[in-house]
Amino acid sequence: MTAATAPRRQIYRMPRAQRAADILETARAVFCERGYADSAIAEIAVRAGVVEGTIYRYFTGKRDLLTKVVEHWYEAMLSDYDQQLRGVRGTWNRLRFMIWRHLTVIHDDPKMCSLIFNEMRSGPEYRQTAVFELNRDYTTRTLTIVQEAIDSGEFRSGIPLRIVRDMIYGGVEHHIWAFMRGEGDFSPDESADAITDIIYRGLTSPAGVIDRGEQAIRRLEQVAARLEKFAGDVPDLSRNTGMNPC
Repeated sequence: MTAATAPRRQIYRMPRAQRAADILETARAVFCERGYADSAIAEIAVRAGVVEGTIYRYFTGKRDLLTKVVEHWYEAMLSDYDQQLRGVRGTWNRLRFMIWRHLTVIHDDPKMCSLIFNEMRSGPEYRQTAVFELNRDYTTRTLTIVQEAIDSGEFRSGIPLRIVRDMIYGGVEHHIWAFMRGEGDFSPDESADAITDIIYRGLTSPAGVIDRGEQAIRRLEQVAARLEKFAGDVPDLSRNTGMNPC
């Protein structure tokens, strides 16, 4: 067989989107392990199985790589939020779900959250990134719940939504800061209950308090009626056995 007739060796090329996804996954692992400052493009390339120049074909540099890592993380996290939230009823429960999810994400992925808190948001270009818009989208879901409660009269009117947002998310970050430093642990369930209760009680209108009181009374009356019916269905054993029911 001559060189002219020898079959050409086929070269497999990974699809561009898959290559970029693999680089992002590797970069996320390196950033979380070493921190942004101590991470190097060269190490990311070696661990991703590409030459360093390949990374620059997809990303302009390490900062761009960090931004894209955080973007993908946000997008994956937000993908099922709306679907899950649709199954939650009641303002308190909906607020609690959003606060609980935020706490759970921090508890389960503290290194990624540390990158966002300490590296991403501190950069001068943060407000010009897609991450900034994703974060606004993330917090807007909570503010929509508050606005709907204001519109229905459940919450007081005239509440500044920006202050509510700062109280919720600023309060969460202050609460978890010791955990982020590696000092102890916290319970997302217990923290979500406490934070939600404080926020809800602070925003509820007087009319909302009355309505909830009336609802509680109605529930108690229904329970009492069921107990009375149950008591009426229980046979009087003392008539047949001579036993004193007391």
